[in-house]
Amino acid sequence: MLPKKLPKNDREQAVLFGLIDLYLKSGKPIGSQTLQENGFESLSSATIRNYFAKLESMGYLKQPHTSGGRIPTAKAFRFYADTFQDQAILDATNEAILEEVFRKKGKEIAPLIHQASEMLSKLSKCAVFISMPRFDQDFIQDVKLVPLDPMRLLTIIMTDFGMIRTETIYLEQEVDDVFIKQCEKYFLWRLNKGENVTFERDMHAKQAQRIYNEAMVRHVVGYLNFSTEEILRCGVSKLLAYPEFSDASAVVNSLALLENEEQMRAILRECSRKTALTCWIGDELCPHVAPGADTAVIAIPYRINQMVVGSVALIGPLRIPYRELFGLLRNFSELISATLTDILYKHKITFRQPTASGAQRIECSNDMVQANRSILLEDKTR
Repeated sequence: MLPKKLPKNDREQAVLFGLIDLYLKSGKPIGSQTLQENGFESLSSATIRNYFAKLESMGYLKQPHTSGGRIPTAKAFRFYADTFQDQAILDATNEAILEEVFRKKGKEIAPLIHQASEMLSKLSKCAVFISMPRFDQDFIQDVKLVPLDPMRLLTIIMTDFGMIRTETIYLEQEVDDVFIKQCEKYFLWRLNKGENVTFERDMHAKQAQRIYNEAMVRHVVGYLNFSTEEILRCGVSKLLAYPEFSDASAVVNSLALLENEEQMRAILRECSRKTALTCWIGDELCPHVAPGADTAVIAIPYRINQMVVGSVALIGPLRIPYRELFGLLRNFSELISATLTDILYKHKITFRQPTASGAQRIECSNDMVQANRSILLEDKTR
């Protein structure tokens, strides 16, 4: 609502923000009469049109069709976001939903982060991508073998923390379903999770040993060679619901960003360096997306034991409810930070962040008991 007595410059700003608020709700160009009927009764339509013309000349508004209403530009959304970044809105229902998700505090960290990110995507109606540190003391829980063809196997390794890693193993000779089932049992026996397996032929025993050694070495090397953050993304299909992305060329720019992990890492790293909520609007995302893209990204870091360990980002069109998303992201960051810190203290888990030369272990507490090995094939403490 526009007060009756406002300085002229404040009136221009109030008109701009009023138009943006209406456009965020409707997605349609806003005319002077529409704005007047929505809180600006103290201004005439002619006065509002004059403000529109000035704001358009300043680059804050544009008119898609002659004699039609105006829509905000990326410059207007940037001004709006900067103004209201510290005046975020948090819906109580959304807050309660996120709190319920983070109430689960078992050792399965990866599924928790995945579930929370999926819920964030659902509540925000945006795609989500998040960077994660790597957690130690993560034992192999189970192994599955899936035949791709007679000469290739897909090994699926599942860990205590819910991580899933896959590797394609090329075979020296063809195998059948009976051998694959025996080989799975052999894996579990080698991991102290089952009884010994007797193969009918010595060559099958050697084949199983070779597959096991190959899968385990790849798993350990991949785990320890930690030079880039792991990126989780979800909710990509949410972008298709926006009219702005109904055109194939428009959605391709955003999808291209979500398919390029290095670009996502660059955005999340910048947010982590700033240690604060950060917003990119339109061409500010170049070179991550093509110039002129109708895209916005909002990101915020999260912490473990007060240390920034990653960031989470939302991606959508320019027309997203910035104030609500600022509040939602801040709430998500606070909850994931508190939850991960509690889990690591409770289960005496350490974590690492990527470095150029590999990975450096970070202790959550000086009093924490460090395991003899951070990555074990079996848990001998059980």
